[in-house]
Amino acid sequence: MTEIRTPRLLLRRWHDDDLAPMADINADPRVMRWIDDGSVRGLDDTAEAIERWEEEWDEEGFGLFAVELLASGELAGFTGLSVPEFLPQVLPAVAISWRLGPQFWGQGYASEAAHATLEFALQDRGLDRVISISQVGDDASENVLRKLGMELERETAHPLHGRPLRVHTIDLTEFQA
Repeated sequence: MTEIRTPRLLLRRWHDDDLAPMADINADPRVMRWIDDGSVRGLDDTAEAIERWEEEWDEEGFGLFAVELLASGELAGFTGLSVPEFLPQVLPAVAISWRLGPQFWGQGYASEAAHATLEFALQDRGLDRVISISQVGDDASENVLRKLGMELERETAHPLHGRPLRVHTIDLTEFQA
């Protein structure tokens, strides 16, 4: 079982009792504002998503980690790696992403979890490059990307929703783990 411990977080595979708290995160319009078309997602959509994330672990050897706070055991959200199939122009690529509940914003958890995920991508999975895709205007994600040392590669638009996107990249051979 793949687990990563940081000073404050446990990045791990998904448990059955993660469904309800992740569904709460996905149902929050503040969280989903910058995801796809901004629509919130319910319990069934979240269950399907977790199932897909777990399948990606089995198929690709990486996926989205559940992010748990070590101090309380609370599920904060996710971070991890995935293949961004929705944006064919960047393929082949592996993308890092994160999504945390608003009560966990502004405390450095996203940066901490994402940094550990980049180390995992380089050291455990042997990836030499990772991208991240963010919507234009998502300043919080842009801030995390800067902290990770990712650089803007291109601007484009979401193929289904038309929202403007930025694709950032990092060469992991130069990453300061």
